Order: sequence, then structure tokens, then C-alpha cells
Amino acid sequence: MCSGRVDLEFIFRAFLTGQDGVFIGGCKLDECNYITHGNYDALSNTYLSRKIMQHIGLNPERLRIRFMSGADGNLLAEETDKFTEEIKALGPIGQGEGMSAEQLKFKLETVRQLVPYMKLVERERLRFPAKSKAAYDAFFTSPEFDRLFEELIINKLAISQITTLLKDNPLSTAQMADILGLNPSDLSRHINSSSRQRLIRYDEEQKSYTLA
Repeated sequence: MCSGRVDLEFIFRAFLTGQDGVFIGGCKLDECNYITHGNYDALSNTYLSRKIMQHIGLNPERLRIRFMSGADGNLLAEETDKFTEEIKALGPIGQGEGMSAEQLKFKLETVRQLVPYMKLVERERLRFPAKSKAAYDAFFTSPEFDRLFEELIINKLAISQITTLLKDNPLSTAQMADILGLNPSDLSRHINSSSRQRLIRYDEEQKSYTLA
């Protein structure tokens, strides 16, 4: 299977089902057997996934991609052995980052809810046109990518988290800030955005926010 088929859904589903690490192996860049150069899509998805992982508090080193040919059996064994040892050192997913099982599940499920949107964003706004590793490395570590990530992903993810929380019970601003680990100004911005989209509303009687 082409590594370009390994999309965001596969990656976050693996973590949600308890996998401590995900290793993606692809053919060498610029040596793709297909005109689509799917290994560059895999590289793009890996950069985006690692950024999301970092944002929600997961160690991005739990996700790795390596490129090699079909003749590189020894290299594959070396890379996977090294990755396995590093993942063992990090500890079980979530526990190694100081999260409870409930916190981990909540964060990963809200990310998965956004996968269709993020796949569209990656294709339309975050797919770098130049097919070279140096160009991809430069773009995905640039302030421009950070700006786009803030603009396109972070607010959507926060809204997903807020609406998910409010499915069970109305919550005050302070309660949501505590659960989500957001400072009041950031939370207020995301609440205002959710309210403008008519996803949530403020209940005057309960002094709390609830789903609209």
C-alpha cells in the first residue's frame, strides 16, 4: 500500500485504540512508483499530526516516518527496533505525558471528529507545491505554517472540545477553562466563536453555557 494512503484518520485511530507509537514506512522520496508521489502526502500528514499531538499534549516523537526502498530490509529493522526502544522509554501513551485515560480519550476523540475538515484543509491550504524534502521541512517548521495552524486548526479544535463537553452538562466558563487547560482570554475567544456559529448559548438561569 502506498504510504500516501495512511491518512490522519488511521494515525489518530491507532492512538485512540491504545497504540503507544505509530511508525510509517514509505518509499524513498522522488522514487515513488506512482505519479501521485503519495509519500509526500504522508510526509505532510505526519508534520500536521505531530503539530496536533504537540498542541493536545502528546509527545510528537510517538509518530515517526522514514523513507526507504524495498531492498532496505536491514535499515527497516534498525529503524523499527530503535523506534520501539524509544517508545518504551516514553511509557504508555497518555501516562507518559501525565494524562488520565479519560483526558487522553477526550482529546483524541475531539481530534478525530475534525479529521474530515483537517483533510480538506491539508489538501487546500497546507499542501506545499514544491516536491522536495527540503521545501517540506522548511514550510512545516516556518512561522507561516504556525500562523495557518493557528488560523485553521486551533480554533476549530477548541470549538470541538467545547461542544463535546457540553453534550453532558451545562458548564461555566471557569469549569471549561479548568477542564480544557485554557486561559480565560483564549477560552473567551473560542466561546465567542462558538456562540456566533450558534453552536452554544448562555443560560441565564444556570449561569452556564449549554448547547444551542
